[in-house]
Amino acid sequence: MQSQGFFRRGVLPGTAAAAALIMVSAAWAQPPRPVAAVAAPVSPDAAAPAACAVTIEQVRFERPLPRIGRRLAAGKPIKIVALGSSSTYGAGASTSAASYPSRLAEELTRRFPGNDITVLNRGVNGDEIAGMLARLDGAVITEKPDLVLWQLGTNSLLRDRAVAPHGSMLREGLARLRAAGAEVVLIDPQYAPRVIAKPHVDDMVTLIAATAKTEHVGLFHRFELMRRWYETDRLPFATFVSADGVHMNDWSYACLAKALALAITEAATRPAATATGPQVGR
Repeated sequence: MQSQGFFRRGVLPGTAAAAALIMVSAAWAQPPRPVAAVAAPVSPDAAAPAACAVTIEQVRFERPLPRIGRRLAAGKPIKIVALGSSSTYGAGASTSAASYPSRLAEELTRRFPGNDITVLNRGVNGDEIAGMLARLDGAVITEKPDLVLWQLGTNSLLRDRAVAPHGSMLREGLARLRAAGAEVVLIDPQYAPRVIAKPHVDDMVTLIAATAKTEHVGLFHRFELMRRWYETDRLPFATFVSADGVHMNDWSYACLAKALALAITEAATRPAATATGPQVGR
């Protein structure tokens, strides 16, 4: 069932517009820092809690987010819509408050306490790209978002769908979001046992990355980030994947949100001189 709830953190009482500008300017001046540690749930495979330590080099978007940057600098409200399937909705989390959109709202509010930041959760369990396109107008565009975080690909892999048609459908959705003035960041599939067992997982990850590049939108490499947890950080799957072998859990949703907040902050405060190619939401 489609989630109509939203997660919101308002402006702090007594914060004047000038103070908000000062805080945003300070954020521009400070280089992004690695996210803080998050305790992992105790599991038979983990001897001690893991730490979520992500650097900007690991999660930096290729594209900047000038619309978000301008609104932050002007002290204007920011509305983000998280579009996707169960890993957006929050399947595997202990509560809805532990989903990544809810955690992201908290993270961004801590980084920009003078701004009214809203993150709407538009994840639907089991959804695929065709379903997302069908509800794009009513669930996303009607909200007039400044930024859309579009997570896709996992359910199509699990159901052994052909990968190639996703390219044209993804381009259609991006064109509609661009016409609505929203900036977009794509989020690729999760690195989880039942997902990586599928023969075309690399093809899906490659297609999403290639489309993001040709369409000049941001890409969050969730697949690669989670693979790093497993292959480099040597975290067992039980630390960041639910018992079903597909969905994320409280620890990984929290770490994902921190990584996204870091990447959004850097992309929104990136000097304009580094921006290349056409931008949306001018």
